[in-house]
Amino acid sequence: MKDILQELEHRREEARLGGGQKRIDSQHAKGKLTARERIDLLLDEDSFEEFDMFKTHRCTDFGMEKSKPRGDGVVTGWGTINGRMVYVFSQDFTVFGGSLSETHAEKICKIMDMAMQNGAPVIGINDSGGARIQEGVASLAGYAEVFQRNIMASGVVPQISVIMGPCAGGAVYSPAMTDFIFMVKDSSYMFVTGPDVVKTVTNEVVTAEELGGASTHTKKSSVADGAFENDVEAMAEVRRLVDFLPLNNREKPPVRPFFDDVARVEESLDTLIPDNPNSPYDMKELIYKLGDEGDFYEIQEDYAKNIITGFMRLEGQTVGVVANQPMVLAGCLDIDSSRKAARFVRFCDAFEIPILTLVDVPGFLPGTSQEYGGVIKHGAKLLFAYGEATVPKVTVITRKAYGGAYDVMASKHLRGDFNYAWPTAEIAVMGAKGATEIIHRADLGDADKIAAHTKDYEDRFANPFVAAERGFIDEVIQPRSTRKRICRAFASLRGKKLQNPWKKHDNIPL
Repeated sequence: MKDILQELEHRREEARLGGGQKRIDSQHAKGKLTARERIDLLLDEDSFEEFDMFKTHRCTDFGMEKSKPRGDGVVTGWGTINGRMVYVFSQDFTVFGGSLSETHAEKICKIMDMAMQNGAPVIGINDSGGARIQEGVASLAGYAEVFQRNIMASGVVPQISVIMGPCAGGAVYSPAMTDFIFMVKDSSYMFVTGPDVVKTVTNEVVTAEELGGASTHTKKSSVADGAFENDVEAMAEVRRLVDFLPLNNREKPPVRPFFDDVARVEESLDTLIPDNPNSPYDMKELIYKLGDEGDFYEIQEDYAKNIITGFMRLEGQTVGVVANQPMVLAGCLDIDSSRKAARFVRFCDAFEIPILTLVDVPGFLPGTSQEYGGVIKHGAKLLFAYGEATVPKVTVITRKAYGGAYDVMASKHLRGDFNYAWPTAEIAVMGAKGATEIIHRADLGDADKIAAHTKDYEDRFANPFVAAERGFIDEVIQPRSTRKRICRAFASLRGKKLQNPWKKHDNIPL
């Protein structure tokens, strides 16, 4: 019996070493942690339960049968994050460069199936050279099996991808279908075709970092939701995100203890809006002052900065925040911000996370590049996402809400539950100057008359009361009491039940 136990321990030690000490040292030399070290940082101490530690590949071509490392380049299993169950797979770059084989894919598919069955999030740590070429189409089949599970799990359990090394070719499409993608600066990259192929086909000379590094995907392409300095920070931030999310689509997000007064009055909010209607102010200041303990987890911070998306807590409960940012492009909606916000709203709706919308929007960004780029369809995505959402929706208009952008930003007409406005709100078809020049075109030559007409338009429409008279705004509230009002609004909506008509699925304007 003792010999058998020793044999088990020996095999476990072998499996834990992955590709061997030399390759582990090489991984560390690049500033990267190993697959197992990452899991240890991500999960609660001693909570990891591993699956398929002894699984090996079945390939016999190209002399592959001579090397059969246990685990086959991926560590899979489940554990807990702050006591809540998650499933995890972590690719091991020390074994065949983390390349995906048929058995490697089987291991990932097994834990994804279990995550669906048991209702827990899946966290994938990607660090792989791509498909294992020696296995040919078998490894491609493995990718497709994983993709199919990503699709089935979408909207059922949260899926988080962390890119902590190379992720190229077909490998990128699995993270692309997950809910959140995070990268590590200077050590991770994603692209469909690498720099060498790009050079051969198009003669463009580009580095891996420029083509698909963290900066590219967080600022230009919007593929990634955030980038962190190193592996340790990335794992800590993923733990923080998981704390905001429900385990699955049939559970509510977790409720955390909070030590912030629900009725806290913020006098400084009364002077947040500048006297000059064209002066910017920082919408993040309002977000930090509304949330419990000023905590806010921003998503896609470096992309489309004219809109802010992320999670906060109110009375210990998770709330998704979508807010126009007057500091960038005056808070206009455009193609990028519409896509960013629409995806976020749909995620919140899929997982029963209430949505708070903070509005200061002068309209959609004009110009040929926007129209040629399809701003009509992209703007419709955000409109569609808000109108489709059945979760509690509370909207606060702080300043401008003009034209179609007023409608799009969770207006009462898109089934907003509570629509508040500050006294500084201006709800109109367009700004006073533009409106006056259209209505009183005949007086355009007379500056005094135009000025008088503009003043008259501002007095009549540059306020929230016309909309309030029609019931489109439920209440004009004092800025200082906003936290109390929105906390009470969300508390009153905890029992909300709203169902859309039966359909197989909708056809969102993609």
